[in-house]
Amino acid sequence: MSKKVFPPAIIFNPTPVIMVSCQGTNSRPNIITVSWAGVICSEPPMISISIRPNRHSNKLVRESMEFALNFPSASLIEKADYCGSVSGKSVDKFQEANLTPAPSKEIKSPIIKECPINVECKVRQIIPLGAHDLFIAEVVAYHLDEDIIVKTNKADIEKADPVAYLPGTLEYRKLGAVIGTYGFTKGKIKEVGA
Repeated sequence: MSKKVFPPAIIFNPTPVIMVSCQGTNSRPNIITVSWAGVICSEPPMISISIRPNRHSNKLVRESMEFALNFPSASLIEKADYCGSVSGKSVDKFQEANLTPAPSKEIKSPIIKECPINVECKVRQIIPLGAHDLFIAEVVAYHLDEDIIVKTNKADIEKADPVAYLPGTLEYRKLGAVIGTYGFTKGKIKEVGA
């Protein structure tokens, strides 16, 4: 099958839906929903998020050099969308979205109680990239709702019911069935010129 070539664009599909809670030096806590995020290092555990420089949350994260990632379940998608669609400069998103700021363990910024997975992060580096600033942060603690914990002290993803965002179609989607596990093909596929 032939392929058609397009100009450069962001076409990663899907991307995560993450509600970032943050709080500046002398401000109320805020929430911004992002999808430009990911794991960048396993030891120490580090992640990155990208936020446009003109966003209120960019200023708050720069002031505090910390934030929390909050992974919403599918039942919270309307609240996640709302928090990504209005500015926290004039709106208290916790109050308007009826979400609960809960204390973090290692940072000042609160976590969102209703989200089943929360990750506390301290910013180690900020890199201006153009349309977005990249915040590189170290994970300093994480929280799991007790009802989603499995024996390995990991999250049961099916119970967490996470959602994904498709930038190309502007859609939120639920995740589907398990189709394999890491390493299940080991030794089964013939390597050619590896």
